[in-house]
Amino acid sequence: MAHPLQSAAIDTRKAWINSAGVALAILAFINLFNYLDRYLVSALVESLKHSELALSDTQAGSLMSGFLIVFALIAPIFGALGDRTSRPRLIAFGVACWSIATALSGLAWNFQSLFVARASVGVGEAAYVTIGPSLLSDYFPRAQRGRVMAIFFCAIPVGSALGYVVGGLMDVHYGWRMAFFVAGLPGLVLALLCLGLRDPPRGAQDEVASREGDDPGKAADSGPRKGRFWRMVWRVLKSYLELLRNKPYVLTVVGYVAYTFALGGLAFWMPAFLERMRGIPREQATVSFGTIVVITGFIGTFAGGWLGDYCAKYSQRAYLWISAIATLIAAPFAWVALTAPSQTVYLICMVIAQLMMFLSTGPINASIVNLVLPTQRASANALGVFTIHLLGDVPSPLIIGMLSDASSLAQAVKIVPIAILISAVVWAVGALSQPKGKSA
Repeated sequence: MAHPLQSAAIDTRKAWINSAGVALAILAFINLFNYLDRYLVSALVESLKHSELALSDTQAGSLMSGFLIVFALIAPIFGALGDRTSRPRLIAFGVACWSIATALSGLAWNFQSLFVARASVGVGEAAYVTIGPSLLSDYFPRAQRGRVMAIFFCAIPVGSALGYVVGGLMDVHYGWRMAFFVAGLPGLVLALLCLGLRDPPRGAQDEVASREGDDPGKAADSGPRKGRFWRMVWRVLKSYLELLRNKPYVLTVVGYVAYTFALGGLAFWMPAFLERMRGIPREQATVSFGTIVVITGFIGTFAGGWLGDYCAKYSQRAYLWISAIATLIAAPFAWVALTAPSQTVYLICMVIAQLMMFLSTGPINASIVNLVLPTQRASANALGVFTIHLLGDVPSPLIIGMLSDASSLAQAVKIVPIAILISAVVWAVGALSQPKGKSA
C-alpha cells in the first residue's frame, strides 16, 4: 500500500483540475453548501417546535451546539492529516459524509435521532473547513490571500442566506423533512469534483518556504514501524504547542471566538426572533433576514478582502486592524437593531452591523494562514476551528435558548453585541502584538 505522502504525489500527477481559479470556484461552492446545511435548522426551528418532535428552545439550540461540538473535536485530527497527506481526498470524504448525514436528518423520529444526525454532520465538515484554506494558500501567493479568502468565505453569507430561504420555502410548501433531503444530496456531486483537485506542495506559493514544506518526503517517518505511531502523535502535539506560543495567532483566534459566538447566536435565532418579537410571518422572517445576510455578507466580505490586501502592502498589522475597527463599529448598531421597537430602525441598524461583521471575514482568515509556517497551516486552521466553535457558536445558540426559556428571546439576544465588542478589543490587542513592518 502506498504511503499517504506518496498518495499525495500521485494525486498531484493525476489531477485533472489544474487551474487555481477553477479550484477556488469548486471550494467556494462547496463552502456555500456547507453553510446552507449549517443554517438550515434555523429556518426550521418553529416547525420543529410544533411538529411531532415538539422541541423546546433549549433542545432546538442544542442541535447546533451538538453539531459544533463534534465538529470542533474532530477538526484537530483532520488538521494533522491535512498537513501530512492528500488534501483533496480528505475534503472529498468530508463533503460526502456531511451530505449523507444531512439527508438522514430528514428521517428523524424524535429529538434524540435528529440530534445524532445533526451531530454526525460535524464529522464531515471538520475535514473540509480545516483543510480548504490550507489548500488555497498553496494555490495563491501571500499578496492575493485576502481576496482569495474573501471569495472563499463569501460563501458563508450566501450559503447561510440560502439556508434560511431554502429551508423556509421547503418547510412552508413541502415540510421540514424535505428541506433536509434537498440540502443534503447535491453534496455528493461536489465530493466527486474534489477528487480531481491538484494538491500542490506545502508552501509552494510562499516567498520563503521552509525546507520541510518544500520537501514533503522529509515529513515522513522512515524509521521502524515500532513506535512510529507515537512519534507521529508527538509531532502533532508539538506542532499544536508551537502554535500556542505564537501570541499574535493566539489573540487572533481568541477574538475570533467572541466574533463566532455573536455571529452564531445571531444567525441561529434571528428568524425566530423576528417571528416572535416583531410579529413577522415565518416565511417572510426567514427570507427577509436571509436577504440581509446575503447582501451585506457578499458586499462586506469582498470589500474586506480587497481592503485588507491593499492595506497589507503598508503594514502586516492591517488585517487585524481592519477586523478590530469593523467589529467596533458593528457592536452599537447590533445593540440598537435588537432593542429598538421600530422596524425601520431595526432594518437600517442590522444592515450596518452585518456589513461591518462580514468585513472582517477575509482579513481575519488571511491573518491565520499568514501568521504561521506553511507546514502549520492546516493545523493552525484546525486549532482555530476547534477553539472558535467549542467556545463560540457551540455554546451561543444553547445559551441564548436557555436564557429565552428563563426570560424571553428579546432579553436573551442582548448578549450578542457584547460579544461583538469583546472581539474588537482582542483583535486590537492582537494587532499591537505584531511587528510593525510591511507584509512580505
